[in-house]
Amino acid sequence: MPTATMNEVELPKLSNDEISRYSRHLILPEVGMEGQQKLKAARVLCVGTGGLGAPLALYLAAAGVGTMGLIDFDVVDASNLQRQIIHSTETVGMLKVDSAEKMLNGLNPYMKVVKHNTMLTSANALEIFKDYDVIADGTDNFQTRYLVNDACVLTGKPNAYGSIFRFEGQASVFATKEGPCYRCLYPEPPPPGLVPSCAEGGVLGILPGLVGIIQATEVIKLILGIGEPLVGRLLLVDALGMNFRTLKLRKNPDCPVCGTHPTVTELIDYDQFCGVEKPKSVGPLEVARDKAVGDAAVVDGIPQISVEELKRKLDAKEDVFVLDVREPHEYPIANLGAPLIPLGELEKRVGELAAQKDREVVVHCRSGARSQKAALILKNAGFKNVENLAGGVLAWADKIDPTMPKY
Repeated sequence: MPTATMNEVELPKLSNDEISRYSRHLILPEVGMEGQQKLKAARVLCVGTGGLGAPLALYLAAAGVGTMGLIDFDVVDASNLQRQIIHSTETVGMLKVDSAEKMLNGLNPYMKVVKHNTMLTSANALEIFKDYDVIADGTDNFQTRYLVNDACVLTGKPNAYGSIFRFEGQASVFATKEGPCYRCLYPEPPPPGLVPSCAEGGVLGILPGLVGIIQATEVIKLILGIGEPLVGRLLLVDALGMNFRTLKLRKNPDCPVCGTHPTVTELIDYDQFCGVEKPKSVGPLEVARDKAVGDAAVVDGIPQISVEELKRKLDAKEDVFVLDVREPHEYPIANLGAPLIPLGELEKRVGELAAQKDREVVVHCRSGARSQKAALILKNAGFKNVENLAGGVLAWADKIDPTMPKY
């Protein structure tokens, strides 16, 4: 726990202005002057300044955490603002670490922001983590979650973990000496593509606020050494039912990272471990992952057709059948006028497309990820000429019809 380390050094003094600012903390006997000094001495790393990292960083700054590290290589997009409240319309297009720093310094000028404008990788994680007391994982993909977990175990840093999807979230504290790590709960990642990203599945904007504040609470408890942190417990949040459940977790003695005989003693290739392609370009995390399908000419035997080529074929009135495999509620937002069969219904409804079996079929979705799966379903069902529209309607809006809304 970071508290033990902090007790070994002289705690920083609070100015009169800081005493006034934190007065509601100081009158709590569980915090008091010494506790507030511990917060000022603490160094916390927020991995990601997105949906979870935004409320997490804001509340830690407000609470008086003295040094806040921010690691993110993304830029602020207007679509972030529905949930990433640390950013603003004014900072759209700005690096997220710069945008977050601006908000944090405005909230609390007595704290220090350390910016890491980089992707967290196996090559830099240990070096970055060593300077912090607590790591707060606000990432949105499995490869980075496993990387954060393993780096926390190897450096002895507690991991205040959170994750969100649609209307549900999870929170826990991993990688303490007495408790389990993320791998104890999830020894293996799910198959690639099984769990959609928030960009594909959506997320209620308020949900990361709920979970991010829970993470911030756990960080503060770890720093102060008070209460019962979520060590050995997984908190499940259901925003629709407003239900909170807690599951007990056990440390796995055979865990390859934190077990009695660990086999993972250094950081590995987490893209390979999770079975995903490495992002081919630096940009928003969600977009980089979505683009991975469409950057190659052929993926898993499915040709990838560009939006420009599809437009040419349609204008030339070539014999092309276009199929939309998004969800019905997405269709009114933006569409190409193609018939709609959602991906989840395609296998049982494939008979409806029997007349198209020998035609050129182009399948599309929002970004090209779901349509790739749909194209494989059609190919396995005997369709002879199936292609995936690279980039989906997002690429169509970018390159063909700039009046089309993007979501």
